[in-house]
Amino acid sequence: MTKIPPEIPAEIRDLTAKSVEEARKAFESFIAAAHKATAHAESTATALQSSAKEASAKALSFTEANAKAAFDHAQKLIQAKNPQEILAHQSEYVKKQLAAMEEHAKDLGAAVLKKVTPNK
Repeated sequence: MTKIPPEIPAEIRDLTAKSVEEARKAFESFIAAAHKATAHAESTATALQSSAKEASAKALSFTEANAKAAFDHAQKLIQAKNPQEILAHQSEYVKKQLAAMEEHAKDLGAAVLKKVTPNK
């Protein structure tokens, strides 16, 4: 039968302690990197959610303005007394809607650019 030594040699204990400490440091580095990655993912998700909310609010605002303009236009058409007034109202409405559409596109483009451009 093999004889069990009465005491574990100091070299083995030292080597084991060193191995455990190195494993602990590696694990702590891994956990720190995981926390950093999680925080980055959360901040990215928060930024995307904020961007989506902002875009939704802008789209709703644009839709509301367009619907109001359409109802106002319809009211003017109803009150028109002749075809010339109808054409004048229609021309004015189209010009205003094109200008509004251009403004909305610029506004959304600026908002998107602001979100995708890294902070300097």
